[in-house]
Amino acid sequence: MSSNQSLAQTAAASRFEVAVLVPCYNEERAIAQVVGDFRTALPEATVYVYDNNSSDNTAVAARQAGAVVRRETHQGKGYVVRRMFNDIEADVYVLVDGDATYDAPSAPAMIDKLLADRLDMVVAARVDQDVKAYRRGHRAGNRLLTGFVAHIFGRVFTDVLSGYRVFSRRFVKSFPILSGGFEIETELTVHALELELPVGEVATPYYTRPSGSASKLSTWHDGFRILRTILKLYRSERPLPFFGAVGGALALVSLGLAIPIFMTYMEEGLVPRFPTALLSTGLMLVAFLSIACGLILDTVTRGRREAKLIAYLALRAPGEERRRS
Repeated sequence: MSSNQSLAQTAAASRFEVAVLVPCYNEERAIAQVVGDFRTALPEATVYVYDNNSSDNTAVAARQAGAVVRRETHQGKGYVVRRMFNDIEADVYVLVDGDATYDAPSAPAMIDKLLADRLDMVVAARVDQDVKAYRRGHRAGNRLLTGFVAHIFGRVFTDVLSGYRVFSRRFVKSFPILSGGFEIETELTVHALELELPVGEVATPYYTRPSGSASKLSTWHDGFRILRTILKLYRSERPLPFFGAVGGALALVSLGLAIPIFMTYMEEGLVPRFPTALLSTGLMLVAFLSIACGLILDTVTRGRREAKLIAYLALRAPGEERRRS
C-alpha cells in the first residue's frame, strides 16, 4: 500500500467514531505493543482493553500504553465480546486479539473497505509471515472448519476463525451473542451468512507471538467446541435439513431391518423375529417425528430470522453513521 493511499484511508476513517476492542487474558508481554500499534494506525480511535481476570499485569500495561481499560469477570472470550458490544458506542468497531499477532497497519484499509462498500463486517484473512505463526494442527483445523461452514452456509470467507474483524454499528448492536468462549468467531461468521449480510475479506499479515507469550487456545478442546457450535447453529438455523437428515437415516435403518422380515412373511406367512419388527416400526415412527419436528422448527426459525432482520434494519446503514463534528 502506498503512503498516499494509507493517508486517504486514515482520513476517511477519521470522519467516523472508531473503537478498537481488545479482549485480553494474561497478555502482559504483548498488550502494550498492540495498543501502541493501533494508536499509531488509527490515531483518532479509542482503544478499549477488557481484562478477563488476568493474573498478570495486563491491565496495568494496557493503561500505561494509553488504552481505556475495563474488566469482565465472566471467564471466556465470548462473554468479553458481548460486554464490549453492549457497552461501547461507536460508528465503526475493530475487534482484535491482544496477542500482537495481527497487523495493525491493515486496519485503515479494512475500515475503508467497510465504508466504501457499505459492508457490515470485514474479516482479516491471515497470511502467516512465519511457519511458527500457526500452532501445530491449527492450520488444518481452520481449513476443516472453514470448509464445513462453507458447505453448510455457503463459501464467502477463507478464514472463519480470524480474531481480527471490523464491524459496522448496525452489525454490533443487532448481533445476539450466545457463545461464551473462542467459538465467538464462528458465531459472528454464521450470523452474517445466515442473514446474508454484506461482508468482505482482506488479506493481512499474521505474525508469531512475542517471546514469552503463550496461546490460550487449545487445539483439540477449543476445536471440538467450535465444531459443536457449528452443529448447534446448523440445528437451530437449518432445522429442516438437520432433522430431515436424522429422520432419513432412521428411516433407512428401519427399512433395512424390515425388508428381510417382510420377505420371510411373504414366503412363509410368519414373523420369526418379532422384536426386530417392533424395533423397525419404532424407528420409522421416530423418523416421521424427526421430520415433523424439522418442519415445525423451520417455521419458527423463519420467524426468528425475520425478527433478527427487523432489529438489524432498524439501525443506520454503514456509511450513514453519525459523523464527527
